[in-house]
Order: sequence, then structure tokens, then C-alpha cells
Amino acid sequence: MLTDTSTSRPTTHDRPTTHDRPTTHDRPTTHDRPTTSGRRRHDDAPDTMALFARLAGLAEGPERDALRDELVTAWLPMAHRIAGRFRDRGESLEDLRQVAALGLVKAIDRFEPERGAFESYAVPTITGEVKRHFRDRMWALRVPRRVQELRNKVRVARRELTQNPGSPEPTPADLAAHTGLTEEEVTTGLEALESFSTLSLDAELSAGDDGYSLADTLGGPDASYDVVVDRESAKEGLRRLPERERAILYMRFFEDMTQSRIADQLGISQMHVSRLISRSCARVRDEALADRSRRQATADGTPAAGAHEE
Repeated sequence: MLTDTSTSRPTTHDRPTTHDRPTTHDRPTTHDRPTTSGRRRHDDAPDTMALFARLAGLAEGPERDALRDELVTAWLPMAHRIAGRFRDRGESLEDLRQVAALGLVKAIDRFEPERGAFESYAVPTITGEVKRHFRDRMWALRVPRRVQELRNKVRVARRELTQNPGSPEPTPADLAAHTGLTEEEVTTGLEALESFSTLSLDAELSAGDDGYSLADTLGGPDASYDVVVDRESAKEGLRRLPERERAILYMRFFEDMTQSRIADQLGISQMHVSRLISRSCARVRDEALADRSRRQATADGTPAAGAHEE
């Protein structure tokens, strides 16, 4: 029986030539080769298992602190690499590196060498620290945790629904169907998308010579409200005044008559008119302030000033 050996042994033409063989530069380096677990090591993942084993056996003291600092220095490039993934999200790279370094220190302090490779433990620890920084420190408005989670779900769903070219902007109903949320929850998440950062009051809302800022659109205090309050406070006191004094106040403040004209019309002296006006205004003011004190005392549950117990 004949056996076909054409595929079992390479021919001269099939054997790799000197040009085809991998050179020293093409071969994977020690850091790039896959580990025994199948994961590819990075250049910033040093072999420090011996140091971690030694650290685990040391008590608190200068020697342990020095060894801990050595491990932090060795793994700091990896922490910086993880921080770089979150650049261009509104936070400076230097601040992100500091947050990642803090996560690295936590990972070193909590790592147990018998559990496996340090990189497998450190990467999610550092990544989680950076994400918590964005969640807790980067919001311009304080948003509840539940709303932040809704925002993240809506953001991911919107990205998934628009990843194909030409896809229309999804409606709240589309997002609700995709995420399993209610349309009200989707609306809350969409509103939270706009709350991560805020506009300055000096932000220009219109270009050109007639431009205006956000502060220009805000209303100011209206003095008319104070006038309404004062009139209502004085209303009862004015009703209790004698008729002649009410007439004098009306002519003076509503008809804008001078004290001399009022005196001529009533047949009294100008000095008398002046005293009546001062006395009437003081009486109305005192009664209005007394009424305000009584209302405040009733609201607070305390006796008003000047009240006497029986």
C-alpha cells in the first residue's frame, strides 16, 4: 500500500529559508510572551513575587516600609498606563496618575501572594479606584448613585444603538426597550448626561456685538413684592384710623397734595397736619409690626412680645 508523504514532511521548497525564519528582533521578548495562564504580560509587569512573599512575612516597621516603596516604584508604570486610558474625560492626566497610584498602594497592601499573580489583582483594583474618582469627584452637581447608574446605562445603550453608520438617534422608547428601563428612568438618565459639567454664568450664549451671557438671562429681586407685603401689612391699621386721619393720608400720599393745601382744605394749620401725618404713620407701622410678631410667635409656638399670661 502506497502512503502519500507529501504533507508529512516539508520539501525543500516548503522549508523556511534564512529570510523566512524569525530573527532575534521578531521573536517575542520575555515581557511580551504569553504567561502560563494564557495572558500576555506587559513591559510594565515586573516579576516581584519574591518581594511580595518577603513583604508578607515582615512586621510593621522601616524594613517593611522600604520594601513596600520598592514595590510601588516597580509597578508605578503600570498604574500610569491604566490612568492613561481615562485621559480626555475632563480630568488632567497628572491627577489621574495620582489616583491610580493610590489604587496601586491599596492593591499592594491587600495583595496575598498565595492567591495568584499580582497584576491580575492590581489592574481591577486600580481601574476601580479611577472610576470611583470620576463617580465621586468629577460631577459638577451632586447626583445620587441611582441616577448615576441610570446615566451609565442610558449612555451605553445610546452608543450601542448608534454604532452603525446612518443609525438614527434613539428615542427614549428605544432606549427603554434596549435597557429594560422605564421611559421615566431613561428620561432621568438623559438629564443626568447633561449634569456632569456645568456652564459658567459668564458663558456667552450669543455671538456678535449683542452677545449676552448666561447671567444676563437670570432674573433679579423684584421690589414690587415688598410693596405688596407692606400694603397688606398696613391695610388693617389704616382701616382702624379715624376718618379725618385717613383722609389726610389719602390726600398726601395718593393725591400728592402738599401739607399747606391739605391744611387749607380742612381748615387747620399746616403744623397740625404734619403732626397728624406723623402720628398716623407711626400708629399704622407699630400695629403692622405687632401683627408680624404675633404671627411669628404663633408659628414658633412661643408667646409674642408684650403678651401677658393670665
